[in-house]
Amino acid sequence: MDLDRPILTGLEARLADLVAPTVTAMGYELVRVAVTGRDRPTIQIMVDRADGVPVGVGDCEALSHSLGAVLDVADPLHGAWTLEISSAGIDRPLTRAKDWNRFAGHLARAEMAVPFEGRKRFSGVVLGADATAARLRLDDGSEVALNLADIRRAKLVLTDALIDACAAPATDSEAH
Repeated sequence: MDLDRPILTGLEARLADLVAPTVTAMGYELVRVAVTGRDRPTIQIMVDRADGVPVGVGDCEALSHSLGAVLDVADPLHGAWTLEISSAGIDRPLTRAKDWNRFAGHLARAEMAVPFEGRKRFSGVVLGADATAARLRLDDGSEVALNLADIRRAKLVLTDALIDACAAPATDSEAH
């Protein structure tokens, strides 16, 4: 498994396969693809900049134009649809093994598609991930290794420590 790719299935996996080459070529990393709505579905594409700089409005605009063209040509959804491009943000989803490793030490919540050890929801400190499992230390001190393919959704919990870790360092001109 590719530690840098989100784990997706079905239509979302097909959409990711369509847009990933363009996203990468433009200097971004694909974090998540989601499709919501039925009558006029919205294709949500979440990205990070490969250089680590925060994603801005201009980034979203450039990606929207390029990815809109890719999707128009491929026509994966028949009929009208809306494209939404966004940054992963601070309390971001954890969709790739690399996200679990990058945010080790921070709090996260995970919901499983299938129960693990009799439960579907887990909350704890991120311990990292390998190609198959993400690890959390739960409040009771126990540790779990959740199968990445079975995680329905996971995201970081917004805390002061997370905000501090994600804050962009001030440049000399900003510090004065």
